[in-house]
Amino acid sequence: QVQLVESGGGLVPAGGSVRLSCVASGGAVNTYSMGWFRQAPGSEREFVAAMKRFNSNPYYANSVKGRFTMSRDTAKNTVYLQMTSLKVEDTAVYYCAADRQLITSSLGLSSEYDYWGQGTQVTVSS
Repeated sequence: QVQLVESGGGLVPAGGSVRLSCVASGGAVNTYSMGWFRQAPGSEREFVAAMKRFNSNPYYANSVKGRFTMSRDTAKNTVYLQMTSLKVEDTAVYYCAADRQLITSSLGLSSEYDYWGQGTQVTVSS
């Protein structure tokens, strides 16, 4: 089964940028549907971005569309989340997730993903 490790979080000023990485082992990232989710304190885990397996077209939550970019590097077996124009409300723990087979309508559902990383904290200061 695939293991996922996120990195790249930290303290960022509002308006700044950060890139999160999710390195996969035990499986090739392009053979999994990959997703990014986030969870703020006291809130439900929410969808951020996702990419179906064998397909490089990402899907985004409306709240991040135009500011975040998800990409995949098969040579490094890594997916990325480039986050720009950060807002205080983007503060959360960001998780990478994977699943062998998801239909498009399920990409935004955290319950549909079988594999999860440990998360990386992103804090946006005002």
